[in-house]
Amino acid sequence: MPRTDDRPIVLVIGSAPDAIRAQGLERSTFDRIVAINNAWRVRPDWDWLIHAGDFPEDRMPEVVKPGQQIRTFHDYVPAQNEYGGFVYAGGTMAFTAAYWALARLRPAVMCFIGCDMIYPASGPSHFYGVGTPDPLRADVTLQSLEAKAGRLQILAARDGCACVNLSDAPRSRLVFPRALPQRAGLEATRAMRFDQGAVDAALERERALAYMVPSGDYWNHLDGIDPAELRAIDSLWSEAHATGWACEPSGAMRAAG
Repeated sequence: MPRTDDRPIVLVIGSAPDAIRAQGLERSTFDRIVAINNAWRVRPDWDWLIHAGDFPEDRMPEVVKPGQQIRTFHDYVPAQNEYGGFVYAGGTMAFTAAYWALARLRPAVMCFIGCDMIYPASGPSHFYGVGTPDPLRADVTLQSLEAKAGRLQILAARDGCACVNLSDAPRSRLVFPRALPQRAGLEATRAMRFDQGAVDAALERERALAYMVPSGDYWNHLDGIDPAELRAIDSLWSEAHATGWACEPSGAMRAAG
């Protein structure tokens, strides 16, 4: 796979049932692997484990190999704040890990698997069995998962990073284009076309409301957050994202496949 720059292709693994498919992905396709919470169990060659502050100690890996690193809220809160903070980004680990990777790894492509945020009515909800559907909890920052995913994709595109979904699940709350693993890097050759006016309006409204909680514990400051204002901002991000993709070549990223 010829490289045109030194920005990595990053695989982000969540805990949905299809995360197990990541076991069969060729390591050479990706430069870095980020596992979220329990996803370190999916394959042993992860580079970073990023976990929530309430992640149980007994679910942590017993052995951390040379070169592997664990990241906690001490690391991801400042990274998320660089992109507006948890209230605007969405307070669940799929988005948190993505913004951390975007800020610290500066990827050309972020490939997601096991992050669809769709939970079956019966049977296993996660690759390891039954778990808590964290993104579906009643939370003011998660009123529209699709809008939050669109925001991430747009801000990543502005930073020169393409977001793709490797899932083959029939439904996903991620609004990223689907891609085959071996061709994920090709998404970097497609420029995202979004409604700049809606983006500017969303960012301006975020700045005006100033719902920034530097510590990250926004749940302790809910009295100062208006859910209706966040719904209006979500609508702007959805409007901005609706334009879709344009096939415009970009030589700044790597082609894979």
